[in-house]
Amino acid sequence: MNGLLAYISRRLGLTLLILLAVSFTVYLIFALLPYDPASLTCGKSCNDPGIIEANRHRLGYDKPFFEQYWIFLVGLFAGRDFGEGAAAFHCAAPSFGYSFQQHACVTDLIFDALPVTLSLAIGSLILWLIVGVGLGIVAARFRGKIWDTLSTAFVLVGTSLPTFLTGLMLIVFLVIKLDWSPFPAGGYTAPDEDLGGWFLSMVLPWITLAFAYAAIYTRFVRSQIIEISTEDYIRTARAKGLSDGVILGKHTMRAALAPIVTMAGLDFAGLLGGAILTEAVFNLPGMGRLSLGAVVDIDLPVIVGTTIFAAAIVVIMNAVLDIVYAFIDPRVRV
Repeated sequence: MNGLLAYISRRLGLTLLILLAVSFTVYLIFALLPYDPASLTCGKSCNDPGIIEANRHRLGYDKPFFEQYWIFLVGLFAGRDFGEGAAAFHCAAPSFGYSFQQHACVTDLIFDALPVTLSLAIGSLILWLIVGVGLGIVAARFRGKIWDTLSTAFVLVGTSLPTFLTGLMLIVFLVIKLDWSPFPAGGYTAPDEDLGGWFLSMVLPWITLAFAYAAIYTRFVRSQIIEISTEDYIRTARAKGLSDGVILGKHTMRAALAPIVTMAGLDFAGLLGGAILTEAVFNLPGMGRLSLGAVVDIDLPVIVGTTIFAAAIVVIMNAVLDIVYAFIDPRVRV
C-alpha cells in the first residue's frame, strides 16, 4: 500500500510539473508571435490608439513577460481582475483571460462549449468501442474467412474516407434525400431542454466521428488478439482443452484490454479539445468551433486558453490511466 501511495504521489507531482511546463511553453509561444496582442483585442481592423492602449493596460500586456505569466498562473487558482476602478471586471477561477472581441471571460466561453464537445465525445466513444472492438474480435476469431475480409474492407473505407466527407454524405442521403429522416442536418439541442431532440441532433455527429475511430480500433484489436494468441500460455490453455470462447474471454481479451483502454483514454482526451471538422459540418458550438473561430479572428486569449485547456486534459487523462494501471498491475509502481 505504501508503494502504491508513493507511486501516486510521484505521478501527481510529475503531472503538475508537466502542466506547468505546458502552460509556460504555450504562453511563451504566443508571446513571441509577431503580433501586438493589445491591437488584436478590438478586432483585426482596429486602429484606434486610445482603445489599444487601454486594453493593453487592462489585460496587463504592458507588464514584463514573467510578471504576465505569474499573473496568469495566479488567475487559474484565484481568479483575475481586469481594469481598474468602476471599469474593472472579474473573471472567476480558473481564469484563462478575457476576450474583448467576444466580451466574455475565456473560461465562460470554454464552459459553454464543453458540454457540446462532451456529448459528442462520450457518444462517439461508446459507439466506436462497441463497433471497433466487436469487429476486431470477429475478424481475429474468423481470421482468413469472409468476416475477416469484410472487416478489412471496413477498415480501408473508414481510414481513407475524410471525416467531413462522411458527415456530408450522411446529411445528403439521410436528411436531404430521405424526407422522413428524424435526424436534423445540424445544430445542437441541450439535453436539459429536450432530451429526445438532443439525442436526434447527436446521432449523425456520433456516427461521423465514430466511423473513422471504429476502423482504427478494428485493425488494432484484431492485431492485438492475433499477437496474443501466439503466446505460450494461450497455447497451453488450448492444449488443456479449454474452448476458444473461454480462452478469448478469460485470457486473450484480458491481456489486450490494457492497450485498448490506454488508446481509448487518450483518444477521448484528445476529442475533448474539440473535433473541429465534425463540429463544423454539423454546426455544433463545441470546443473545436470555439478554437477555430478564435484562430480566424486572431483572438489570442481564447486561443491560449483553449490550447492550454486541451493540453491539460490530455496530461491529466494520461496520469489517471497510469494510476489505474498501478492498481491493476503492481509492476507499474516500480
